Amino acid sequence: MMFDPMYFVILAPGFILAGWAAIKVKGNFARYSKVRASRGMTGAQVAREILRRNNINDVDVVETGGALSDHYDPRTRTVRLSPDVYQLPSVASIAVAAHEVGHAIQHAKDYAPLALRSAAVPIARIGSYAPWIIMIGGFLLQMTGMVYLGVILFTGTVAFQLITLPVEFDASARAKHELEHLGLATASDSVGVKKVLSAAAMTYVAGALTAILTLLYYLLRLGIIGGSSDD
Repeated sequence: MMFDPMYFVILAPGFILAGWAAIKVKGNFARYSKVRASRGMTGAQVAREILRRNNINDVDVVETGGALSDHYDPRTRTVRLSPDVYQLPSVASIAVAAHEVGHAIQHAKDYAPLALRSAAVPIARIGSYAPWIIMIGGFLLQMTGMVYLGVILFTGTVAFQLITLPVEFDASARAKHELEHLGLATASDSVGVKKVLSAAAMTYVAGALTAILTLLYYLLRLGIIGGSSDD
């Protein structure tokens, strides 16, 4: 169980997609970080303008450390933007900033999938490490019951990944709409905006696919599907 070729065979599509998505995200962000946004507005300015035009007055926009660390925190109602996004007037900056504000708009409009994902965060945090410990322990101790418990817990991680997809896709759709509708991006900007957001979306697809394939692997390994088990 410590080295199982079947694991890499089953997970290969997820690994390939994740690697490709990571390359596309970094490449598109780097490329469009060098392209100045037509309106000359920074990511922070665009974020605040979208919030203002949507009459959302209880969300702060702040700078946070790290590269590509941008996110919306629903607990504190804060859009946190990495230095390059916060400070630079680039096409990449306004795309990422608008996406994070898309989450703030979701929150303001009580978008159900966002509320569901927020509620599932504690389960996802536990599911990120506990199932592996339990499953590995179960295999090493040859205790099938422990492995089953680990698999059950891991389904929470899979569910979280699946819930994340509509949340992220919708935030990107809102971002593109707001930028175009409010005149914060021109037609030439929109080409880069779409490429940056599409690449980012693929990272979430890759995460969901990898989680599903991992669950499939354990179900096959246990004989729950496929009709056999080496346990």
